[in-house]
Amino acid sequence: MILQQMISLVNWNLGILLIGVFALVVIVLVVMIISFMNSEKKK
Repeated sequence: MILQQMISLVNWNLGILLIGVFALVVIVLVVMIISFMNSEKKK
């Protein structure tokens, strides 16, 4: 039972929310970098 309590210390609702926000930030940063690279090539 102690092992079960140690494993369930993670709040999955909050964890999924934080992973979603992190993924969104990473996607936005990648899109910004790609757009900067494309704008440099056009000049």
